Amino acid sequence: MSTTAPPLSRAGAAARGRRPDRRKPADNVAGWSFAGPATLVILGFSLIPMAWALALSFTDSDLMSPGRNVGLDNYRALVQDPVFHQALRNTGLLVLLYIPASLAAGLLVAVLLNRKVRGIGFYRTCFLVPYIASATSAGLLMGYIFDRDFGLMNGLFVKLGLPVQGLLSSPSQAMFVLTLIFFWTRFGFSVVIYLAAIQEISKEVLEAAAIDGASRWATFRHIIVPSVRRMTVFLAVWGLIDALQFFDLVMTTTKGGPASSTVTIVYYVWQLAFNFFTAGYGAAVAYVLFVGTLLLIVAGLLFARWKGAMR
Repeated sequence: MSTTAPPLSRAGAAARGRRPDRRKPADNVAGWSFAGPATLVILGFSLIPMAWALALSFTDSDLMSPGRNVGLDNYRALVQDPVFHQALRNTGLLVLLYIPASLAAGLLVAVLLNRKVRGIGFYRTCFLVPYIASATSAGLLMGYIFDRDFGLMNGLFVKLGLPVQGLLSSPSQAMFVLTLIFFWTRFGFSVVIYLAAIQEISKEVLEAAAIDGASRWATFRHIIVPSVRRMTVFLAVWGLIDALQFFDLVMTTTKGGPASSTVTIVYYVWQLAFNFFTAGYGAAVAYVLFVGTLLLIVAGLLFARWKGAMR
């Protein structure tokens, strides 16, 4: 038997040994025709404004004039800014309350909606409607419901014999009420994502667990929760970004009050730029938020990978 390699094999080996030919730019016209518009949008609406805002953060610009270079003065001023500290506390409270609640409630509701019962499509839609509804309309509606003097919530308290609450007018209650409203408008997204993940779980696995006599709690803990852990990481990161960018409900309900008790970081950036015309200082706050968000996301992803949730 001959051991000589056939011509095609020798040609293939030779081809693998050579460096691939460089394609001409004309060969990539089709690819760039699809990627080009998206690239221009990203550059035009993301990267370029980010670079401009970074340069702005080193000036005392008021958006009307270029302003003068002040170096790191804007960033140093943040250390002594009580409103900025209050905004950090309010935003941190929102993150700590919203993310665990949205994950737990989203998974629980998704499990309940993963059943074949009459009208299940209607029930699923009911949980999604608050998420797709306009944030402005939701804020105006909730501002009326939680109004101290004429709101439906205090009217209910009076009928139940309970004292009237300050709600959105109380410095100690307003942020908690806003967190509740934010949860109601956003956790429908968690329900949809979790429901899709649960429906991807093999029916054979669930049937085998039922045959083995596993209880609903055991099935939930040992099958459903591990199966959706990657979606949990995604929703946690998504919820973190969503909460750190919390603005619209504050704008339509409390406008940061009372006594700055509901000022969030993004709302404070808006105030600095468009109410107080200190755009340079506002850009510095925005960049602190950007860097902080990036660090939190990276830390969260590393922790999830360390715990094996990304496998």
